[in-house]
Amino acid sequence: MDLLSFLYNTVAGRVLLKMLSARAVSKLCGNFLDSRCSAFLIKGFVRKNSINLQDYQTDGIKTFNEFFRRKIKDGLRPFDMQETHLCAPCDGLLSVWKIEKDTIIPVKQSEYTVTSLLKDEVLAKEFEGGLCLVFRLCVDNYHRYSYADGGKKGRNIFIPGVLHTVRPVALRARPVFAENCREYTLIESPVFGRFIQMEVGAMLVGRIVNLEGEGTAVRGREKGFFEYGGSTVILLLKRGTAQIKAPILQNSALGIETPVKMGEVIGTHE
Repeated sequence: MDLLSFLYNTVAGRVLLKMLSARAVSKLCGNFLDSRCSAFLIKGFVRKNSINLQDYQTDGIKTFNEFFRRKIKDGLRPFDMQETHLCAPCDGLLSVWKIEKDTIIPVKQSEYTVTSLLKDEVLAKEFEGGLCLVFRLCVDNYHRYSYADGGKKGRNIFIPGVLHTVRPVALRARPVFAENCREYTLIESPVFGRFIQMEVGAMLVGRIVNLEGEGTAVRGREKGFFEYGGSTVILLLKRGTAQIKAPILQNSALGIETPVKMGEVIGTHE
């Protein structure tokens, strides 16, 4: 039995998980990963996850979190700037769900509603009939994310919660997205209308770091980054604003996540 199976599928593991999921513990872990003492973890992490260091800017990295939020070399994540194209805001595994009234959206056997995700019933109602795009980042992914499109940007709204891992073994046991810390903003796109871009933290993520507050979002510009842990980016789109590529929808209908890269076209304006 591996560690995650122990944590989620045994009584003793769940007791330990409750302690590990406390924000104080997460903060303590984050402080360690911010320190130079954590640098020894980098080599093993690279080897275990088969990370190609040639793709990244690694000069001057002295801590594990600095490595985890490493920047990619120029030109390796070109962002399609055609205004009618909908692009992935991050690297990850994409699933798409249609939002109906009180829809329960399964993601690897986890469950949540848009209302519980936003903790705002009025706002959630705006997106009925629209689409929920879930980008699940794995530990080997590039953990920076960009604005999916530009426009007037609202303030960042933080929702505290208990941190849990988003890896599949956890999703069989708990409604992960309804419990994790998350942060979202509303963006008024001239093409895709009013949409939500949300970041979801996971167990032992030190921070969700959004670089800008209320103002103007610029399509393809870096919005922020995650620190250590598997993480998720979610887009909520209104009805009739975007048509997602058929292979992605077909995969989603079968419960299959589609690998995508930041800046890749995943759909078009309807």
